[in-house]
Amino acid sequence: MIRLLLIIPATYVAVCLFVYLFQARMIYFPSRKLDLAPSDLGLAYQDVTLKTSDGLALGAWYVPAADAIGSALFCHGNAGNVSDLLPDIQLLHRMGLNVLVVDYRGFGRSEGRPGEVGTYLDAEAAWQHLTSERGEPAQRIVVMGRSLGGAVAIEVASRHAPAALMVESTFTQLADVGRVHYPLLPVGLLCRHRYASVARVGGITCPKLFLHGSEDSLIPISLGRALYDAAAAPREFIETPGDHGTAGFSFSDQTVRQAEAFIRKALAAGSDVP
Repeated sequence: MIRLLLIIPATYVAVCLFVYLFQARMIYFPSRKLDLAPSDLGLAYQDVTLKTSDGLALGAWYVPAADAIGSALFCHGNAGNVSDLLPDIQLLHRMGLNVLVVDYRGFGRSEGRPGEVGTYLDAEAAWQHLTSERGEPAQRIVVMGRSLGGAVAIEVASRHAPAALMVESTFTQLADVGRVHYPLLPVGLLCRHRYASVARVGGITCPKLFLHGSEDSLIPISLGRALYDAAAAPREFIETPGDHGTAGFSFSDQTVRQAEAFIRKALAAGSDVP
């Protein structure tokens, strides 16, 4: 009995230590293989390499649109790579948007290993590519993100002044997601990758659109609504059916039309800003 009483707390401490030390492996699931390219969908594109402020080379795609109404900077989630975004790239292109997607460090052909600060630096490199190298004004850029990419997009929008912010299936802070899946662990103390979007979103003044699936078991819709509640106006929330992998602006023709109307309205308002 004494041995058992010693084993239980020792095991608990060992589990906590493992989570603390190796949590990056529990958060990021990068894929190096790019299964498809925009050209496979008939889209002309440029395969570009971005440089981060800490010296890493990142793989990115730039898909230009004829007579573009603006540009979309899309931040993908915690798994896969930019090739998973091709259906969304195609939809955004049809809306008349140039599209820039970048693989975080450790994803696709990007150098390095992923981490919270690193994903912010990677998205910043993408923003600088659009604004400095391509000369796109901030008021013509829509920053978008899915899942963990929503937290990255929020961080970008908190430091710049884009025309709009659109996030799908994202969360308040990563520790809140951890509490859902690991209720017996002191997640708040163990979490080193914080992605504290709830602390940033209130200071973002551009129009914001939040989309979330009602059946999302990975990131419950309650976290998406709490993030929306923390945001300042102007803001919109669209609840769709579907789980974490199927919800979002591409869920149906109706949600695509709603997202396009939001984007066009925000870009039109941005064009009035001197």
